[in-house]
Amino acid sequence: PAPNILPREAADKEEAKRLSSIVPVVLDMNGFEKVYSDAWYYKLKAGTGVYMAYWDKTKLNGIGDIAIAKADLLNLFWEPGISDIQRSRHFFHVELEDNDLLIESYPQLEGKLGSKAVDVAQYVYDDTVDTSQKSAVIDWYYKKNEGGKTILHYVKFVGDEVLFATENDREPKLDELGQLVSLPMAVTGLYDHGMYPFVFDVLYPIEGTPAGFGYIDIGKDCQSYIDRGGQAILKNMLANARPRYFSRSEGGINEEEFADLDNDIVHVEGGVGEEFISPIKANPLSNIFLSVMQYKVDELKETTGNRDVSNGGTASGVTAASAIAAMQEAGSKLSRDNNKASFRAYRELIVMVIELIRQFYDLPRQFRIIGQAGAQEFITYTNAGLTPQSQGGNEFGVGMGERVPYFDIEVTAQKASPYSKMAQNELALQFYSAGFFNPQMASQALACLEMMDFDRKDFVMQKVTQNQMMFMMMQQQMTAAQQGSPESGKATAENVEETERLGGKEGKQEAANTKKSRQRVAESTSPR
Repeated sequence: PAPNILPREAADKEEAKRLSSIVPVVLDMNGFEKVYSDAWYYKLKAGTGVYMAYWDKTKLNGIGDIAIAKADLLNLFWEPGISDIQRSRHFFHVELEDNDLLIESYPQLEGKLGSKAVDVAQYVYDDTVDTSQKSAVIDWYYKKNEGGKTILHYVKFVGDEVLFATENDREPKLDELGQLVSLPMAVTGLYDHGMYPFVFDVLYPIEGTPAGFGYIDIGKDCQSYIDRGGQAILKNMLANARPRYFSRSEGGINEEEFADLDNDIVHVEGGVGEEFISPIKANPLSNIFLSVMQYKVDELKETTGNRDVSNGGTASGVTAASAIAAMQEAGSKLSRDNNKASFRAYRELIVMVIELIRQFYDLPRQFRIIGQAGAQEFITYTNAGLTPQSQGGNEFGVGMGERVPYFDIEVTAQKASPYSKMAQNELALQFYSAGFFNPQMASQALACLEMMDFDRKDFVMQKVTQNQMMFMMMQQQMTAAQQGSPESGKATAENVEETERLGGKEGKQEAANTKKSRQRVAESTSPR
């Protein structure tokens, strides 16, 4: 997904535009594409993907920056019976860390590690995982309501030893001149947004818990029958593929030579008849078993929404591109619903990222963003536009107070498939054929483009506006020339006629090129 940050007030338009360019850079610096992919795999298997968005003060050589990572459900604990983790009174995140590294970072832990006060659930690994020299580090988050505001507090401890606690931080931070820089954490809490720094992305929700169930829970029963049925069918196939025989002990048949298919001659003692050796009759399975097996496979596909058309397959006789696209659109209802759920979780994550920028981006930071017309730009950014701003003036002796800029998050999907690129090229050809780039039709083209939604829409509108402005400037020059000198006006008119004549030829030539391009695109997308 890609975020588009929209302002709630007209005064915040420029800040929203800057955030729309900066937030993707912050995500990219955290390798969010891999984090998003890992969370989705975890979501499909376990039913719930979890993101962590927190402030890492060790980043950028101690300046600190936003960190985003995937969390494991086995390491998270919350209040039972709630569906939203933000409503839980307490929230715990537990991780195992090496004792020597803990002692290196916290020397006061020397001689206090080793006892397992908390057992952390683990996966069943193929390799032996030794946890004897590890200790459980617990991050404890809890909320308090102070003065009508929710304050998020945080405690980090190992066993009985507290490593850090926000409520123990009671000294305000002052600068060199003794001016107040920030209030102590005992007053402000860990984060100003007052939320647990975790976002749950649920596949199929369950009542009474913020977690859900995944595709393994949906398909495991049906899959178990398919596995056992497949094993039985294959076992029957192997039993009937190789003939077996009954042989009497007094028949005098050399069984080793008989069982070896490479032997051309088998020695016997005495006569050989059906009473001495007879084949075992095969018992092939009925087609009903194969049909039941196929029914279970189809049931699994329908239950999980993994239909053939979703993977590029089509029904027999369907060859039209529009029919295939319609079937794929109808077969992706479950995936679209799952994607919308992920987009909702992504929106919550972006809100947390913006709140962390609002709180911690005090120092100027440099960002390389994509500016107008796709050109790279280097900008300096701070949280000055996000902090509380004075309303100015007062009414009847009462100040108007301050306001905090807030934004809405619009999430769109990034498309990078060859089909979408071909559709984008076809859209550009349609714009050209419809005369969108004709400066005389710029007003109508801009009105139409305003109602459309496609990639690089701003770039197309910018080009149409530039063509309109150039055309207006040419008209103004022609008018000024005609009013100033008849001869110069005549010459200008002749130049315009020559330009129109050449433009008409070039337009016809361009139209022919466009027609050929459209034919190539149609041939490349033809089912044949």
